Amino acid sequence: MLKAGIVGLPNVGKSTLFNALVENSKAQAANFPFCTIEPNKGIVSVPDERLEALGKLSSSNNIIPTKIEFVDIAGLVKGASKGEGLGNKFLSNIREVDAIVHVVRCFEDNEVIHVSGKVNPLDDIEIINLELNLADLSQLQKRRERIKKQIKTNKDAADEDFILEKIELSLERGIPVRSIDLSYEEIFIIKQLGFLTAKPIIYATNLSESDLEKGNDYSEKVIKFASEEKAECVKISAQVESELVDLDIEEKMDYLNDLGVKEGGLSSLIKATYKLLGLKTYFTTGEKETKAWTIKSGMTAPQAAGIIHTDFERGFIRAQTISYENLINSGSIVNAKNKGLVRSEGKEYIVCEGDVMEFLFNV
Repeated sequence: MLKAGIVGLPNVGKSTLFNALVENSKAQAANFPFCTIEPNKGIVSVPDERLEALGKLSSSNNIIPTKIEFVDIAGLVKGASKGEGLGNKFLSNIREVDAIVHVVRCFEDNEVIHVSGKVNPLDDIEIINLELNLADLSQLQKRRERIKKQIKTNKDAADEDFILEKIELSLERGIPVRSIDLSYEEIFIIKQLGFLTAKPIIYATNLSESDLEKGNDYSEKVIKFASEEKAECVKISAQVESELVDLDIEEKMDYLNDLGVKEGGLSSLIKATYKLLGLKTYFTTGEKETKAWTIKSGMTAPQAAGIIHTDFERGFIRAQTISYENLINSGSIVNAKNKGLVRSEGKEYIVCEGDVMEFLFNV
């Protein structure tokens, strides 16, 4: 299951956002630092309107969305890489996630204290990025020291040290591992080290309700920064997400329309996460259930089948495949087959976004 860690300085709205996204989570949101000590975890369904349409077409008994786990990680302060505040716990929790959602405060509120005394999103970003950078640098230098004696006699150790030296020079210049030009082989060699700055990152600008539609000067600075770093950036409002929790679907849409936005923060975050990680969704549908499955871009039909069960991949024969749009427009799978829109795809087929698939395999 995809796991995203929500991070940020204390009092930027992390736990408020987490509570709203997960709805029934137990995370405490209070106006003081270190409110979140143990990482709170919540599994949420990935919103996808296509599921409902497919379920209706197939008269499915169950509709099962794919899931994403959000982890609300303790607030970080300057010096975390050296154990300040709850730094060690913060850093270890980040290592466990697939992507980082960095919540950045882009609102003024005299009643919500800022840990640095003033709102400055770029300074906030720098604090966290620097601590992650320093933590990686420390780990890298310890690793280089451990393999130092092996370099002259062990080619693998020498190759690793060569890569680590390149990374060390970049980290010392403030360049995160994800921004370093590394080959597939180099990435494979350093993967075991789990560098924090190698994690894909999404900057979530936390805005007031009134600024959600157009943003403000604070969020514009973050958007520019994210663009230069080739990271994703989304506009959210923990305040708005909290209001949406108690509304039904129609009321939510009316509320968002009144604010001038098309979707809530959860949808925005998930779309950005999928884009950042190169993920796609395919579907299986029938009378029993309609279900969404998450795969990595570039996966073949057998690999996609293996997401359901390893036996499906091992015994893969072929996949009956149709695009979501073609199936919905046809009105039924029978009509789609009559129109010749259902394709029989083999082992080399690369699964596309929105494919609806039925796998044929040997047991």
